[in-house]
Amino acid sequence: MPRLPFITFEGSEGCGKSTQVQLLAERLERSGIPLLVTREPGGTSIGETIKDLLQFAPHGSGMTPETELLLFEASRSQLVRETIRPALERGVCVISDRFFDSTTVYQGVARKLDAHMVGRLNAFAVGDCVPDVTFLLDVDAATARTRMLRRVRPATTPDRMEQEPTEFYEQVRQAYRRLAREEPERIHLIDGAKTAEEIANEISETLSQRFPEAAMRQTR
Repeated sequence: MPRLPFITFEGSEGCGKSTQVQLLAERLERSGIPLLVTREPGGTSIGETIKDLLQFAPHGSGMTPETELLLFEASRSQLVRETIRPALERGVCVISDRFFDSTTVYQGVARKLDAHMVGRLNAFAVGDCVPDVTFLLDVDAATARTRMLRRVRPATTPDRMEQEPTEFYEQVRQAYRRLAREEPERIHLIDGAKTAEEIANEISETLSQRFPEAAMRQTR
């Protein structure tokens, strides 16, 4: 019997992917499908420590792009071996809020690191643990930034990524769109300007068509 799929969600900050992760998880649970939801960076004790360093630690403000890249890969390597791969082997559907495409785009393109090296490090970190399908929520940079800033509570400081300028996020968006053109079999591009319900229905329908063995169906 085919294993249940490994599903990832990608997009710039503020694209709405985390909302869709939650909505999909709720639908799958109602369908009786065993699942695990995780995220990057983080998802393990080691990963959560790395996440704090990457996003919030005051001494992370001077972090070089190379260090940032290696920290993301370290978190990912632990997540794959401690959490994702064992879950898939147990017959569980795995949903991850971000995976290696984020590094390809954010560090390889927006940070202007060598794309070949980023690809090799991604491959080293994940091994054969590649997503079966990736949902990419596409929104323009200005909209993404507006949404992102709206969700930041007044008493909190935006994390390192949230402090990047609009131009940075436009590079991120265009890089994601190129990935979708290069890997149409894996990456499903979705108009992030649609309503949350419309996006959720599109995701559910796509999964039902591609993975009928998972009995993924829309539920009301």
